[in-house]
Amino acid sequence: MKRNIVIATVVAATLVGGGTATAFALGGDDESSAASKSSVQLKHDDSRVNDDRDDADDAAEDAADDAQDRRDDARDDRDDDRDDARDDDRDDRDDRDDLDDAREDAREAQGDKAENAAEAKGAKVDAAEAVAAALKAKPGTAVSVDLDDENGGLIWDVDVLGKDGRTWHSVQVDPGNGKVLGSHVDRDDDEGAGDDAAETSRIAAALKGSSVTAGEAAKAAADKGKVTSVDIDDDGARVNVWDVETTSADGTESHWNVDLTSGKVTADRYDD
Repeated sequence: MKRNIVIATVVAATLVGGGTATAFALGGDDESSAASKSSVQLKHDDSRVNDDRDDADDAAEDAADDAQDRRDDARDDRDDDRDDARDDDRDDRDDRDDLDDAREDAREAQGDKAENAAEAKGAKVDAAEAVAAALKAKPGTAVSVDLDDENGGLIWDVDVLGKDGRTWHSVQVDPGNGKVLGSHVDRDDDEGAGDDAAETSRIAAALKGSSVTAGEAAKAAADKGKVTSVDIDDDGARVNVWDVETTSADGTESHWNVDLTSGKVTADRYDD
């Protein structure tokens, strides 16, 4: 439509001016159409350039991110290495502490054994003799005898259940000469009086029917080492054995069971 208007205008102007019409305007529409396409193309080219630039920027950002990630990873690795080194140091210190504790335990155990050996060696009066001396002072039934260190002095402590079956006597006997150093009555705590009375009745009944006394149990286990303790074993449902502790020449302690009826000696299977 525009092309026809241009031609008409040119023709009219020529005719008015008395001249001859020329065709120079006929190519105007084609050039304008080409320019329109070029403009769109240029815009398209600009978009592609921008896209390329964006891609390049993205690539640069990705490269920067990768580089930062590598730096972060390297820093984390260094931190982890330092943490591991600190942990290793702590583990080493713990190992040294454990080793020191083990050495200290060994020294204490050795010291305990030496003390046990010295006490056993110092008791010139044996457990059976201590029981006999205590029963002479306080008649009844010997239920336990223990070699104790009391205020730096060694004594035999003998528990005797009186003939009335209710009264407990604690008798101290000198392990050097067998003399009775003293005695006192053990009284039950009011809060646990019922339980103590029941335990006393159970022990008294078991010992009444037994044929092996505390002194005889000590003699039965004498070949296992120096007897340093004889006690009635009432941990289980039945009272049927004496628990006897012996000490060897090097201070090692062992526990033995002596049957209340037969006097048979067996190793305590719960002995550590």
